[in-house]
Amino acid sequence: MKKTAEHQNLLAQMQQVAEGLGKTLAPFCEVVLHDLTEPEHAILAIHNNLSGRDVGAPATELGLARAADPAFEQVIANYPNTFPDGRLAKSTSIGIKDSQGHYIAALCLNVDLTVFRSLNTMLTQFGSVDTAAAITETMAPSGADAIRQRIDQFAARLGTTPRALKSEERKALMRELKESGLSEVRRAMDIVAAYLNVSRATVYNDAR
Repeated sequence: MKKTAEHQNLLAQMQQVAEGLGKTLAPFCEVVLHDLTEPEHAILAIHNNLSGRDVGAPATELGLARAADPAFEQVIANYPNTFPDGRLAKSTSIGIKDSQGHYIAALCLNVDLTVFRSLNTMLTQFGSVDTAAAITETMAPSGADAIRQRIDQFAARLGTTPRALKSEERKALMRELKESGLSEVRRAMDIVAAYLNVSRATVYNDAR
């Protein structure tokens, strides 16, 4: 495909986008800009190089398919991929079209899943508890869970979070807790204040 002034401008702008994404998503995400007008030397820029490819390397089979078909899907997100050394990756490919509807570039993001999977394994192990243990203990006052659950339900109905409740919403919440009898739970005001991240004085004022 003959490269026009429009193509050159689009590619120049996309190089800036690729650089910005590369800096933002470093070091776990490779950002590659492909020039589909020259598929044999497609890679125009590569940031956070995780695949070992070089600028000037040819397009992948996905890039070739997109370059050959203007009707090819423009955004393919979060598909499984593999780096040359076998590491698992999650990839997203975004096609860039010119004013005539032809693909002239592709911006590809390749996330190295190795670190995240290792981290997930560690977090799962760290957060695991022995549910078969005979001992049952809670450090929260009796009824605290019921209060927190009611607050969560109240906030969810409003499409917000407990700590984002406004003054009038907190007052309505306190009326609901009173009607349900939960305000009679020992240290109820302390529990509510801590969960809403406000002072006890604020909670007492809202309960009036």
